[in-house]
Amino acid sequence: MSRRKVNSRGYSPRKVNTREVRQRFLIVCEGEKTEPNYFRSFRVPKDVAEIDVQGLGENPSKLVQSAKELKKQEDYDQVWCVFDRDSWTIEDFNNAMKNANAEGFKVAYSNEAFELWYVLHFEFLNTGIPRSDYLRKLTSLLGRTYQKNSETIYDELFEKQSIAIRNAENLLKQYDPHIPARDNPSTTVHLLVQELNKFIQ
Repeated sequence: MSRRKVNSRGYSPRKVNTREVRQRFLIVCEGEKTEPNYFRSFRVPKDVAEIDVQGLGENPSKLVQSAKELKKQEDYDQVWCVFDRDSWTIEDFNNAMKNANAEGFKVAYSNEAFELWYVLHFEFLNTGIPRSDYLRKLTSLLGRTYQKNSETIYDELFEKQSIAIRNAENLLKQYDPHIPARDNPSTTVHLLVQELNKFIQ
């Protein structure tokens, strides 16, 4: 007969449900409005998790440095840096990735642009396109003019979110070896989305 493992204090270790633990998130975004508006739309109850979203308008390396300063001021359980490959240099992008990793921060990057995440709600896109083409493509897919700083896009795309997650995962699988600065298109925004979804009741 198998016996349950007990620790030195005499009780069984119990797996704690994510929702029983109040988490504090810091999400710092390269963009000042597009990304913050999206992540602020997640309906996470305040008694379950506190989400501090900041749109800093900084290049990736500076963004990670700012996250480091903010982490010194407050105690956060998870720190996420959200930035694009876009027009930044490979050095700046790679430096940001390396420094974020060294600090224990997580990165939700997009190569080329954050709008890739939106497009993946509708279709699997595995060809790199310029930023301006993302805007045109989204206008076509949404059936209306895509507004870059939209405050309603989260709700509009919500029902297709599982499709976007699957498409983002499949996109990453196409690259071997995986080199984020060169893998265009690719994104890890879905990792942050999945983490926030754990706290939605």
